[in-house]
Amino acid sequence: MKAAVYYSNNDIRVEDVPKPKPGPGELLVRIMASGVCGSDVMEWYRIKKAPIILGHEIAGMVEEAGEGVTRFKVGDRVTVAHHIPCNTCSSCLAGNHSVCDTLRTTNFDPGGFCEFVRVPAINVDRGVFTLPSSMTFEEGSFSEPLGCVVRGMKRSGFSPGKSVLVIGSGISGILHIKLAKALGAGKIVASDINQHRLDAAIKAGADLAVPATDDVAEAVKDANGGAKADFVAICAGADAAIKTGLASVERGGTVIFFAPKEPGETYPMPLFDLWRDNINIVNSYASCPADTLTALKLIETGRVTVEDMISDRLSLDEAAKGFRLVTEASSSMKVIIEPNR
Repeated sequence: MKAAVYYSNNDIRVEDVPKPKPGPGELLVRIMASGVCGSDVMEWYRIKKAPIILGHEIAGMVEEAGEGVTRFKVGDRVTVAHHIPCNTCSSCLAGNHSVCDTLRTTNFDPGGFCEFVRVPAINVDRGVFTLPSSMTFEEGSFSEPLGCVVRGMKRSGFSPGKSVLVIGSGISGILHIKLAKALGAGKIVASDINQHRLDAAIKAGADLAVPATDDVAEAVKDANGGAKADFVAICAGADAAIKTGLASVERGGTVIFFAPKEPGETYPMPLFDLWRDNINIVNSYASCPADTLTALKLIETGRVTVEDMISDRLSLDEAAKGFRLVTEASSSMKVIIEPNR
């Protein structure tokens, strides 16, 4: 089968690789849509594993069902979670599925930027979801990134009426805006360095979009009756984004760090200010199957629309272009690879 193999952000090669075969309890899924995630182009995170077939935001059709599989059949339209928790360790039992050792070591084989993936039995058991008949494959591929945002919002204790600041209006930032609006947020302000993304934030439901070069904290106060934001989602790992986020949160508010920095990098936290103002700091990584299911329901009911976020639909042969579009943060928003176009 054909696969787009990652050697670096600037070196994506379409190669012939062995087509996987499902064993007992497993599935073979024909990939119809695979989203390029921002983490796919975090070179510091990916390069040490190269060459590798990336891609974890997938939707497709069951091509083969291994012995013993009864819940799914050939032709079923599905989305597949790549990381799966054990559901039995102390972390899972406490509701902290994304720090489960099993979740951090499971995956499908080989990755989403190819024609077919083998879905291991543990993923089949709790990480494969049938797509509603009204949902396209492209929409289904958003179940993973939206699921991650769902988890972050749950961990933050978000509730209706809270004012929101989203820093970084890429895919994760736009999904935060859309979900906050669906959950009944108060004023929503977005910030970014890219005008195209600021425009996208307004289209997604933000009340105000502020260039990152402006005084974002003051803009939030002006828009919010003199108060800072109750909830700040930092969806960019730059120091400037972190500084802005911490300066823009209201007393008793919450800051969620949704984008990572490179391993070993630090940021000087104003601990006295955070202590004095009772600021809640939340981190969020990945999602669990329940979050994926919630994301699918939000998309199915139209509470969160995602089709309008797709800017590019590319063939597998155009995967290098897709990586370039995401890396350059151009006017593109969501890039979808369609291996079996």
